[in-house]
Amino acid sequence: MHRVVITGAGTVNALAADVSGTLEGFRAGRVAIGALDFPEVERLSVRIGAQIHDWDGGARHSRSELALYDRVTQFALESARQAMEQSGLEVSEALALASGVVLGTGAGGYNTIDESYRAVHAQGKNRVHPFTIPRLMHNAAAAHIAIRYGLKGPAFTVSTACASSNHAMGLAFQMVRSGAARAMLTGGAEATLCFGGIKAWEGLRVMSPDGCRPFCATRNGMVQGEGAAVFLFEEYEHARARGAEVLAEVAGFSMTSDAGDIVMPDRDGAARAMRGALADAGLAPEAIGYVNAHGTATAGNDRVEAAALAEVFGPSFARLPVSSTKSMHGHLIGATSAVELLAAIMALRDGVIAPTMGFERADPDCPLDVVPNEARQARVSAVLSNAFAFGGMNACMVLRAI
Repeated sequence: MHRVVITGAGTVNALAADVSGTLEGFRAGRVAIGALDFPEVERLSVRIGAQIHDWDGGARHSRSELALYDRVTQFALESARQAMEQSGLEVSEALALASGVVLGTGAGGYNTIDESYRAVHAQGKNRVHPFTIPRLMHNAAAAHIAIRYGLKGPAFTVSTACASSNHAMGLAFQMVRSGAARAMLTGGAEATLCFGGIKAWEGLRVMSPDGCRPFCATRNGMVQGEGAAVFLFEEYEHARARGAEVLAEVAGFSMTSDAGDIVMPDRDGAARAMRGALADAGLAPEAIGYVNAHGTATAGNDRVEAAALAEVFGPSFARLPVSSTKSMHGHLIGATSAVELLAAIMALRDGVIAPTMGFERADPDCPLDVVPNEARQARVSAVLSNAFAFGGMNACMVLRAI
């Protein structure tokens, strides 16, 4: 078994178009949720989200590339570029055969889907763009990253709704740890902030019209965001031999299924995933100094996650810092746990725990230290990052300082 470390990170989200800006946003408690701006937004009842308003794909890609890249692929490629640049990894012919890509996404090229349906059904056109399928397919972003960097090992996409990124990163971790790969670009990307994307979620009645307040007594639903985060997971000895800077060690991972309800979460499934990740890392619960919660600000998720945390961490759980950064960057669905891993790394490297913003009043059903409204200094040596998805699919990851 090989040790696995993170040697590069990149992101594009509503807080910032890079890692440093995102971490600055976390420290400042900046909320990037605001008015949505896209065609037909006036037909929606929910008109807020964590949207990337100043994105300029033309400044980053040629016209021929843009013909192939949905917005989600553009976010993923930029995040991968940043991660590779920070890592300093040079992909030799031999390394290319032992390196790959695993990305998570919940919806793939949703903007392409929305635009194509509008063209055919609303505008009465009989033809769509010839690259519609290559743009909308879920594996497009992973494929383009592999192509750009010549990565010829495992390359695929995981789609498990809101747990997609943690599942993707967990599988990448397991491949490097087992020796099946030497280095993997992994994380997630999502871009569903369009009319069809929001309208579909409105039907579930889990969306807030005024803000994201995880674990708060006044919470009234989730707020969607968009963006991506990509990391380079690398075998430790390989990274050390080339003198790479290590951001954190990936210590453990676990995934479980509730095998219960398609939308309602289950405490047992979440608790088993957390316990499994701790066991995989060889750590006792008291070793964890911070939990980045799934924390969607829906009534069911927050209550069940708090109960699962109490079960896993015992009497000390009320003193354990547990925050949800979705309150700042929104819920990025399949990309959310990738962006949230940045908060976990910040806690380990910088000793700063990101806050839960918008917190107004404690909920007796969620008796947690949610780090309300202001970042906190703390010494943290190990962190747990949670992701729980519709379908009862749970994925938890443990990082530790190195």
